[in-house]
Amino acid sequence: MGERRTRVRFAPSPTGPLHMGGVRTALYNYLYAKQHGGDFILRIEDTDSHRFVPGAEEYIIEALRWCGIVPDEGVDADGKVVETASERHPHAPYRQSQRRGIYRRYAEELVANGWAYYAFDTPQELEAVRAAAEAKGETFIYNQVSRMQLRNSLTLPQEETARLLAETTDWTVRFRMPENTVVAMDDLIRGHIEVNTDTLDDKVLWKRADELPTYHLANIVDDHLMEISEVIRGEEWLPSLPLHYLLYRAFGWEDTMPRFAHLSLLLKPVGNGKLSKRDGDKLGFPVFPLQWTNAEGEKSRGYREDGYFPEAFVNMLAMLGWNPGDDREMFTLDELVAAFSLDKVQKAGAKFNPDKAKWYNREYLRLKSDEELTDAFLPVLAAHGITVTGCYACPVSADFARKEFSKNYVKNVVALVKMRATFVADFWETAPYLFETPQAYNEKDAAKFWKPENAGPALEVADFIAGFEGPLTAAALEGPMEEFIRSREWPMGKVMNCLRLALAGVSSGLGIADIVATIGKEEVRARMERIMNVLG
Repeated sequence: MGERRTRVRFAPSPTGPLHMGGVRTALYNYLYAKQHGGDFILRIEDTDSHRFVPGAEEYIIEALRWCGIVPDEGVDADGKVVETASERHPHAPYRQSQRRGIYRRYAEELVANGWAYYAFDTPQELEAVRAAAEAKGETFIYNQVSRMQLRNSLTLPQEETARLLAETTDWTVRFRMPENTVVAMDDLIRGHIEVNTDTLDDKVLWKRADELPTYHLANIVDDHLMEISEVIRGEEWLPSLPLHYLLYRAFGWEDTMPRFAHLSLLLKPVGNGKLSKRDGDKLGFPVFPLQWTNAEGEKSRGYREDGYFPEAFVNMLAMLGWNPGDDREMFTLDELVAAFSLDKVQKAGAKFNPDKAKWYNREYLRLKSDEELTDAFLPVLAAHGITVTGCYACPVSADFARKEFSKNYVKNVVALVKMRATFVADFWETAPYLFETPQAYNEKDAAKFWKPENAGPALEVADFIAGFEGPLTAAALEGPMEEFIRSREWPMGKVMNCLRLALAGVSSGLGIADIVATIGKEEVRARMERIMNVLG
């Protein structure tokens, strides 16, 4: 028998938008699979029809695609099977709702070999038993003790069991938890774990009412049939691990049982507990990869729509709970594949830092070429009514009256402002005056700086700029312009702020030489004339 192929799966439920913690789980599965030359499977666990949310499956697939987490097997946005590895492993379909016909046979097999039983207790009967226990100060658990006082195939005559199976639909198949048995388990992150079965309950595995399995049966059967080698999932499933170990034993699949790894939670930025949408709403950051609109039309923020680069989002997520063992923080997806290992995943929860997320985006922004950033900036400009023409090889041109600029002009602006930006949209917020003549002036700045003793010198500096004969670059202009001001013993700060107010509409922002070199002498003259007409 050859070495077992690495096959992992990400198996979300389409019950709403995919939380960033779910994306991290998918990412770690993907990195593990790619590092070991194996397969990453996307399986949709949609057996809970009561919690199904329309559009959630499409959201999950699109979110993973945006992140570059592409499955080798699974379903795409059109509902088609991704068949990269299908010749080796033909395991379609990948939606559990389309596999519903296979689960009852496995549930019946467990009943036949004594690992499960039929339970006929109605929800009302169980609620009554639960209430009676609470009245005594006790907690009701359906387990090896209580099951012998309830209505199931272990307590009813065989004929009555057969009749109820034939004539009723309100029954389930429950796992028969063995008594006083120590379940010894190994977790790739948390190490060795032991649990006594007397602390566990008899979970429902299959429901006759909708003829669907619960998560416990479906995921075990599917993982076995899909030849999953490692199950990498969130720590919320750690309490279910003993049951899953026992299910593999009950089916006789212990030799092919996958290895398990349970990932720690993503925690709130402040305080304790799991990171939630409420934390994002309160502190002003998204917790979903993409924007989501619920049934009531309410929109939740997404990292994509907030302007994050997918590679920055993925890099940030990878470092939440994992480290490479050195000081590196910046990784491409391929570099993450090469560096990732489960033994460096931390057991404790990882506290999310929204400022660190912004730091990652800023660093990735600075790594991109001016051309890439210019192309990304074009939709922002279009939204502000700016027309961009030409190509990168075309001459630089700017028509402020018509709001038409060459692509090369935009590229020059991007090069000038990108070190001040975290997001592409910040290019506009940093310097809209590089595309629009200011139509108004900050009242506070105008009252403080636009005074005759400052405005007069500012106008003379503008005349100096108009007559400047050297190349109109910031490097060439800045020194002579400042020397011109000093030679006349004018207050440098006040004159510069006055001039910047005229050119930018505010007294803060880019350096005067940078602004002048970008917008040109004619636009400088036009803006000086305008502020004189408005403010006198």
